[in-house]
Amino acid sequence: MPVAVVTDSTAYLPPELVRAHQLTVVPLTVVLNGAEGREGVETFPDDAARALSGRRVSASTSRPAPEQFAQVYRQQLAAGANGVLSVHLSAELSGTVEAARLAAAEFGDRVAVVDSRSTGMGLGFPALAAAAAAAEGADLSGVRQAAVDAIARTTIFFYVDTLEFLRRGGRINAAEALLGTALSVKPIMHMPDGTIVLRDKVRTASRGMARLVDLAVEAAGDAEVDLAVHHLAAPQRAEQLIAALTERLGARLHDTYVTEAGAVVAAHAGPGLACVVVHRRPS
Repeated sequence: MPVAVVTDSTAYLPPELVRAHQLTVVPLTVVLNGAEGREGVETFPDDAARALSGRRVSASTSRPAPEQFAQVYRQQLAAGANGVLSVHLSAELSGTVEAARLAAAEFGDRVAVVDSRSTGMGLGFPALAAAAAAAEGADLSGVRQAAVDAIARTTIFFYVDTLEFLRRGGRINAAEALLGTALSVKPIMHMPDGTIVLRDKVRTASRGMARLVDLAVEAAGDAEVDLAVHHLAAPQRAEQLIAALTERLGARLHDTYVTEAGAVVAAHAGPGLACVVVHRRPS
């Protein structure tokens, strides 16, 4: 049996890809205004959008417990997997990778854990690359390397209507949030090394969408690419981004995916989120 690939719910992979590539998804937990649920199991994007649109908002997230990962690893190995590759969202954003590594210690060299240094399909594309390598018969080392290589070829940019949710969740500092509020700017963020960093400032949402397109095209360079677009309660923004990027990238654009961001990322980004993930295919 090939190496099993495990990821977490913040990859926001389309369900058909999860099934087709036989991925195992471990959910994070989110608490929205006192209501706790596992992302993608009990709490969904609509729940987050409703909760975050209220006047009084309380939102927090928590990593899976190490034992949750250990149970998944045991199940995969007991089912005959040669090994397990577990790839997760940035350690700068969550303790999920740490929990996975604590669990992996029980299994020696049969389980490897990779930090994607990203989230959304910035995590999803490396998980898919790992699964493809596993399907081709690669050993655990080869599957891990496929994920690492995909991480290096994947870039994420996202627009938020306000920095307030990122500030509340501790994902950016208060000074950055105050700057955005004081200047009434719309921020575009990126994750150059697993941390969320302000990339650009624009004055309007429409300019934000246009800038996302420019940045994505720049990140694509001359490569053939796959794209993912995430949004929260902003399907029209996702449609606008896909249309513009399809026109700009032309024949170099292969697969495109559009999914709504789940509750964990939504809790820290807020409604109006628009995100583009560029995955450069290997030459």
